[in-house]
Amino acid sequence: MNAPDKTGQAALLNRLYDMKQKQLQQASGQADSLRYQVLAAEAQAISDALKALQ
Repeated sequence: MNAPDKTGQAALLNRLYDMKQKQLQQASGQADSLRYQVLAAEAQAISDALKALQ
């Protein structure tokens, strides 16, 4: 993968991660722990993908 593609993919993943973190913050005050666990797993997968790009 060339640098511009890698940069664009990293920017997209960063935006997704930021949005997922906001969702996690909102879910942390709610009683639905399954939703929180799913959001946390999604955030971790995005983080792992970002690390793989580096």
